[in-house]
Amino acid sequence: MTISASLVAAEVMEWLHGDAVQVEEVSTLIETLAMRLNEAGIQVDRIATGISVLHPNVRTEGITWTVEKGIELRRYMETAESIKAYDNSPFKVVFSERRSVRIRLRAGGELPDYGIVPELLEAGHTDYIALPLPFSDGSVKGVTFATRRGGGFSGSEISLLETIARPLALLCELYTLKRMSHTLLDTYVGRRAGARVLAGTVTRGDGETISAVVGFFDLRGFTELSNAIPGDKLIKLLNAYFDVVNRAVEAHDGEVLKFIGDEVMAVFPYTCEDSARDAARQALRAARQASASLAEMNRDCCAEKPPMRVGIALHAGDVFFGNVGAEARLDFTVVGPVVNLASRIAGLTRDLEQDILVSEAIADIMGCRAGALGSYRVKGFEEPVSVFMPPAGSIGADGSWCNAAASALALEAN
Repeated sequence: MTISASLVAAEVMEWLHGDAVQVEEVSTLIETLAMRLNEAGIQVDRIATGISVLHPNVRTEGITWTVEKGIELRRYMETAESIKAYDNSPFKVVFSERRSVRIRLRAGGELPDYGIVPELLEAGHTDYIALPLPFSDGSVKGVTFATRRGGGFSGSEISLLETIARPLALLCELYTLKRMSHTLLDTYVGRRAGARVLAGTVTRGDGETISAVVGFFDLRGFTELSNAIPGDKLIKLLNAYFDVVNRAVEAHDGEVLKFIGDEVMAVFPYTCEDSARDAARQALRAARQASASLAEMNRDCCAEKPPMRVGIALHAGDVFFGNVGAEARLDFTVVGPVVNLASRIAGLTRDLEQDILVSEAIADIMGCRAGALGSYRVKGFEEPVSVFMPPAGSIGADGSWCNAAASALALEAN
């Protein structure tokens, strides 16, 4: 490298080993790197990363920075199309052969048949290089640089980019590990629980008492269903059912905490009287959405299997939200009488042949006792439990599931 290039390399290396560690997002890291290189006179018009991630749905994540658009996040799912694109990309060479790929786009001669080449030509780039980013676990990720400058990158600039690749790899690995931790915890224990674990709530018994609407979604006829179809199709149907419930819960500000066999347990936390009504309203909307979506699934594919039906129970009150379990095997969940009763009410949906039942606590929060079905004894509770079937239709502007007249009549009847 020339003296000038050496100085630039030293400055960038000092930043990568120093202040860059404090950058919280890899997107900010890449954007700042682009700015520093350009300020140093090395014209870089495009930087992109390719990092395989441990994620249930995403195969690779990439950050693409361009002069025109700034930062873009690109996620590549595990599809036939994405696999074909990867097989025809410089990143495959970088990952599998652990070597760089340079494409001089305006040097004359035949260009390699990579899928990225037409995009680079259309954008007016003259030079492109893909470099390995070696991670400490032995795997290799990648970063690419492209320029529109006439003549492309100089030899000293290529050397500089190769020099900064290793410290850049260490920082990208750090961000990837942080992201992986969040992803795995969000996937396996839920967003709220995952955030608490990362914040240090990791000791058995750690947690707190919170107020929440607890929902149980119980798939009916699971035994008959599992006896009627092969295991692989059963898993596919279960996943579709869980997707339906999870989408409905998350769409209404709740969180799925646990899959228990064919049951789903969800929570809708609240902190005061007003937020309690909002949580109950959202939980009821989630229940209705899940029930309707499951009915739609049955219409689309029930010819080859028994139709799926879900019994949904909602109850509200204080629960312990935290770590329970053995010394070396913990579970972050909610426990307490409110959870137990919600589960028992879910069992009543089968006995009473109702899709959705709510407890007296939910009825009181919603300010409406319409749809009362009576009181029933359930296992583990001495007193009979009153349950309600929320009337069909939209929720009123006041948050109730019935208008004032119906509510008054319901109160008189009870």
